[in-house]
Amino acid sequence: MAILIHLDVLLKRNNMTSKELCEKVGITEANMSLLRTGAVKGIRFSTLNKICYYLNCDIKDILQFDGHLEDNDEND
Repeated sequence: MAILIHLDVLLKRNNMTSKELCEKVGITEANMSLLRTGAVKGIRFSTLNKICYYLNCDIKDILQFDGHLEDNDEND
């Protein structure tokens, strides 16, 4: 995967459960699970903004580019 997601680290650092963050951000636990595992194709800026706010972090703390091109989506 070209983009690494560090939500688990940030949740632990903030002593917050995934369920608590879902309630604050306003997304389902199923969507949070997909996001945490990197199984999503995109995320709304408004959702990302709320996650950063409630985890007191920057976007770069959540998302990291691993230096590889993921070339498995023909629509991009």
